[in-house]
Amino acid sequence: MFLLKRFIIGVVFVVVGWSPRNSCCAWDSKSPNFFQDLKAEADRKAEDTCFCQLEGAIDDCACQIGTVDKFNNLKIYPRLQSLLSKDYFRYFQVNLKKPCPFWTDDGACGLESCQVKACTEDEIPIGLKGQNRKISTTKTERKCSEDLGSINETISEESQADFERWKSHDENLVDFCTVKDDIDPDAQYVDLLLNPERFTGYVGPSAHRIWGSIYNENCFKQSFATSVMEPFNKSNETCIEKRAFYRAISGLHASINIHLSAKYLLDRSQANSFLSTTSDGKWGHNVTEFRNKFDKPEAHKKGFSWLKNLYFLYLLELKAVIRAAPFLRNFNFYTGNEEEDADMKLAVADLLRTIDGFPSHFNESALFNNKDGPKLKADFHARFTNITKIMDCVGCQKCRLWGTIQVKGLGTALKILFSDPSAFRRGPEFLSRPEIVALLNGFGRLSNSIFELENFRRLMDLENSNTNTGWMPVGSG
Repeated sequence: MFLLKRFIIGVVFVVVGWSPRNSCCAWDSKSPNFFQDLKAEADRKAEDTCFCQLEGAIDDCACQIGTVDKFNNLKIYPRLQSLLSKDYFRYFQVNLKKPCPFWTDDGACGLESCQVKACTEDEIPIGLKGQNRKISTTKTERKCSEDLGSINETISEESQADFERWKSHDENLVDFCTVKDDIDPDAQYVDLLLNPERFTGYVGPSAHRIWGSIYNENCFKQSFATSVMEPFNKSNETCIEKRAFYRAISGLHASINIHLSAKYLLDRSQANSFLSTTSDGKWGHNVTEFRNKFDKPEAHKKGFSWLKNLYFLYLLELKAVIRAAPFLRNFNFYTGNEEEDADMKLAVADLLRTIDGFPSHFNESALFNNKDGPKLKADFHARFTNITKIMDCVGCQKCRLWGTIQVKGLGTALKILFSDPSAFRRGPEFLSRPEIVALLNGFGRLSNSIFELENFRRLMDLENSNTNTGWMPVGSG
């Protein structure tokens, strides 16, 4: 009889899909005493996963993770997906052939999945043709030189050189990105919908060197940390500006890893078959890859911190978009398609109205407001502009494309947040079309990452619930 009861209970567990590793939810407190030890073990294992710790307040922000999840997944994500499919935002101008300024061997990726297909002249919307064409630099520089000469004839050459350095310094403090592909004669338009961000197979020393250079040479490091990727903790020795810089870069890194895990090549053998989701293979969620990035047993606490940094960066860029709202509401989003341009203007207004209703925005006024503010801001700026140059060292074209967009989007957000309010009075000159496209596409990538986190949460729960049956979701192993 006792064995029969044990057998029946075991069958029930299989039917309901319970396993000791099933989800983050603890058993009901009225569970039979016989299984208290198993319950404790299940709870302990659940607490060890990155998702179970992904809750509560976001560091250096007055906001809860659950609030962001609900707001993004229900309101922001669907609006951005629709908006970014419009012609104005799907075409991005970029030069993917620039040489790396830091080392000669860029570890170029020869895989077909790494390549980017540029637009032909006929594919570019008529309203974008002729925009951002290169101005004659020689003539412009000559005119500036003549004007300066006529004004400053009585000023010494040394003083004039100082004025030029000051002018350049002031302009650079406004722009966090040095990349000006909109005036680059070798820049080409790329259709972002036809060249989506996903795992390309670009791995190994070259890829590791990119992130190693970003973290080791351009991120602030805590004196007690064993690695520059060690999550920042609030401490008396670490100012908020340095924490913010690290969290922004770490959040971007986490976001990119989520994208690559969510759009992973699962089966190249299905390329060009009726089963394929695209013409070049079957792409989808790879739970194992996601676990390797964020949920390894020996590093789950770091993975949890990296995911929280994603939320920090999301709030930072969200605040930049809302601060630029008056500018964006009056901006002329022109592609030459009158009907779509009118719809797009309404869509932008709807997005801004929705964002404006978010209760807890990032507080940028807490940064650079003490006696060390100017020096920290200059250091902040120098490190970030250097990261923009590192994007030219990425050997995979598609990775370089999306890395450039997201870094440029973050740079545009920083420009908006830390420029003097009077800068907005420059009108359309304050933000260029490439900056606006990068800003919203970059924010769209962060929104997509938070949305995908929920998908991975469900897939991992499904994987755990089916452990006893031996069935595993596609891409989980």
